[in-house]
Amino acid sequence: MTYADFQQLEQPASPQAIAYGDDPLQHVNLWLPEGKDPHPVVVLIHGGCWQTSIAKADIMNRMADAFVRRGIAVWNVEYRGVDVAGGGYPGTFQDVAAAADLLESKAGELGLDASRAVAVGHSAGGHLALWLAGRSRIGEESPLYGSGTLPLRAVVSIGGLPDLEKARVEASGACGAETIDRLIGADRETPFSDTSPVELLPLGVKQIMISGEADVIAPPTFAESYANKAKASGDETRTITVPAQGHFELITPGTKAGDMVIDIAIEHLGTPHEQ
Repeated sequence: MTYADFQQLEQPASPQAIAYGDDPLQHVNLWLPEGKDPHPVVVLIHGGCWQTSIAKADIMNRMADAFVRRGIAVWNVEYRGVDVAGGGYPGTFQDVAAAADLLESKAGELGLDASRAVAVGHSAGGHLALWLAGRSRIGEESPLYGSGTLPLRAVVSIGGLPDLEKARVEASGACGAETIDRLIGADRETPFSDTSPVELLPLGVKQIMISGEADVIAPPTFAESYANKAKASGDETRTITVPAQGHFELITPGTKAGDMVIDIAIEHLGTPHEQ
């Protein structure tokens, strides 16, 4: 499936936005299932080469709808990409962090169980989901330092780009090295230290890396290379390569890869009494 193919698929309408900042892009869409709350929640983070002009949160709406049909709430995160005012370093990261902080602080009044949260990120969003899990390891000297403590039970990175230094070279054909330069603030002395998940290991959270065998944007080797380093750091990781599936099947319910992502994310939400 190409991106053009994916774009032909009808997406359900987004529910009302909840703002976490003043910019129109600084919002989440909360999808609520039927039934008694509080609901476990999946934090969805979209990809698109970290560029707003390529993709916005609504490309994840089919996934969000599929989770809701399974009784799971969805916190679908929008953020400023590197190609819009306020995006890049540090704004893109601060947006994702602020969205997670809002979930943690508002969960009770919104009918959500923040103790049963899993982050699912696709492509560039896979990078951001892993970064979110590791942000507590960022030092006070960084503008990305924060005190957020959203207790993720797992991160599911699907077709993700977890090593920005590697992606800057090996995924340059898809996103461009200059895109990552804008994302990391390349003029800094150590631009990967607070932006690339591989530099934040161990994350202290289980990480599941799901790739499509036919993915030419983020080949399975990206996940495997990162997972080896995560395991060496002491993190629990799992890598899955889905045969005959590409980059966009991963966010398309009804495909083998898309359905697997949903099943695995739900599996890691656990039960209300699980510690």
